[in-house]
Amino acid sequence: MKLLYRPLSLLISVLGGMMAGVLFKRLWRGVTGHDEAPEATSPDHSTREVLLAALVHGAIFGVVKAGVDRAGAKGFKKVTGKEMDN
Repeated sequence: MKLLYRPLSLLISVLGGMMAGVLFKRLWRGVTGHDEAPEATSPDHSTREVLLAALVHGAIFGVVKAGVDRAGAKGFKKVTGKEMDN
């Protein structure tokens, strides 16, 4: 079963990462009005703004990844009747 689950899990993780990126960009644009978050080395942004962007990006990515991984595991169990242990 692990041979079947691993490629599926990888695909789901990639899609989740893409979804997290889109959500972060939309949120960042809505809050700041800027299309892109500041890079860590950008001299045009304050340290506070750079760290806030990193914090928000990490939080969104973590929540989306956990949600996607959880949904994938539950879906796999529903289809196969087997749980995947790490």
